[in-house]
Amino acid sequence: MTQLTHLDPQGHANMVDVSAKEVTSREATAQALVRMQPATLQLILDQGHPKGDVFGVARIAGIQAAKRTSDLIPLCHPLMLSGVKVELEPDSAASLVRITATCKLAGRTGVEMEALTAASVAALTLYDMCKAVDRGMLVEQIRLVEKKGGKSGHWQAAGAAQ
Repeated sequence: MTQLTHLDPQGHANMVDVSAKEVTSREATAQALVRMQPATLQLILDQGHPKGDVFGVARIAGIQAAKRTSDLIPLCHPLMLSGVKVELEPDSAASLVRITATCKLAGRTGVEMEALTAASVAALTLYDMCKAVDRGMLVEQIRLVEKKGGKSGHWQAAGAAQ
């Protein structure tokens, strides 16, 4: 098993020194699901929500969150992201919204935490905007779907579409 990289030999938390690592192209994609009542999803799709464009606000929140990940997650490196894409896909049959966030950069460390943060905050924003009409929404299955680049190369979650 690989050692935890954020602990020094004495077991104290520290920020990993990535200065000796090679700069490579890196990309990560994360996903979150928000389950809701069918009427709530229809309200969003009909653009009938009194707070406005729910998907637009959630998308912007996710992008902003990716850019601020190092302010939120201790020991996370501040990164110069070259791209952040947040997509919200409604699934009326399952009464949910699938949020997919992809982050890219050329750097010395990966962008998994940025993608996960973007998907999470977009999901929380969707919840926040709709909680007045549906307090029972579920934010679930926040996970890394795929990562590319770096020393460990390409990784894809089991069951993730290629």
